[in-house]
Amino acid sequence: MSISPPPTASSSYPVRTDWTQEEVTKLFALPFNDLLFQAHSAHRHFFDPNQVQISSLLSIKTGACPEDCAYCPQSVRYQTDLENENLMAVDDVIARARAARKNGATRFCMGAAYRRPKAGQLEQITAMVKAVHDLGMETCATLGMLDRQQADQLKDAGLDYYNHNLDTSESYYPEIITTRSYQDRLDTLRAVREAGLKVCCGGILGMGESRQDRIDMLHTMATLPEHPGSVPINQLIQVAGTPLEDATDIDPIDFVTVIAVARLLMPASHIRLSAGRTRMSEEMQALCFFAGANSVFFGEKLLTTDNPDSHSDRLLLQKLGMRPEPLRAGSL
Repeated sequence: MSISPPPTASSSYPVRTDWTQEEVTKLFALPFNDLLFQAHSAHRHFFDPNQVQISSLLSIKTGACPEDCAYCPQSVRYQTDLENENLMAVDDVIARARAARKNGATRFCMGAAYRRPKAGQLEQITAMVKAVHDLGMETCATLGMLDRQQADQLKDAGLDYYNHNLDTSESYYPEIITTRSYQDRLDTLRAVREAGLKVCCGGILGMGESRQDRIDMLHTMATLPEHPGSVPINQLIQVAGTPLEDATDIDPIDFVTVIAVARLLMPASHIRLSAGRTRMSEEMQALCFFAGANSVFFGEKLLTTDNPDSHSDRLLLQKLGMRPEPLRAGSL
């Protein structure tokens, strides 16, 4: 089965990278029903509204990260009872990718808790990428900061996407992370684009950020030289031992609003409903799909945090009359 033709822009739904702050603010100010109607209309123009991309995310190296991201249980600075694990063997990763494909996943994402991968680590990871690519799956990796040479290595191995989230707005960023700058994030995204890789870039909601921070974050993504091909929108999972363990949950309507605005700003991108789905009702997830989300992670773990089991997700998609995107043409 082949994948549908790529989405195309039109005069009604142009793909723009010149959005102004005022325009984004006006979208957030729309009545909820008007916003959903506009977002769903744009979604239908670019995508099959009843099709969802199924991805699988595997932690190929867990814990002992030197960064101080306030939300992350993998930071060496926090006591979260997480067991550190070394970089997985290539054969083990291939076995997990085969299982994910059998379970319906068309994209396989590999995450490693690094500030920046070292040469030997990257050599082993490129072998993983090549093997997963040969299975016919889209490949994605998130390994921390990259320079252009490292991005080129991953591209040559067959990597399709590189994930590097902005997390939040530039102004709120120092409240969440101090061990790297916002510009460091933007520099990695530039290296990835210049290497010819597709960008996966999103954020986390519910970290104490303001509505303006959400506006600023989406504005930054939507005015990159090229929109991210994938935009993961995460709801914070409060992990005991991290600085954000007592953060207040984001209001569900506010969360859906971000999904809808992201769809309008980046209409041809996959908007991924990512972390936090275990705390979302089926009704909230259905609203997110209607607002433009069209990608989820299958599997009981997202790196180190809980995710709905695949059986529950399949039942939800069946209730909604939705179906997975097919594997790319020519896959095994």
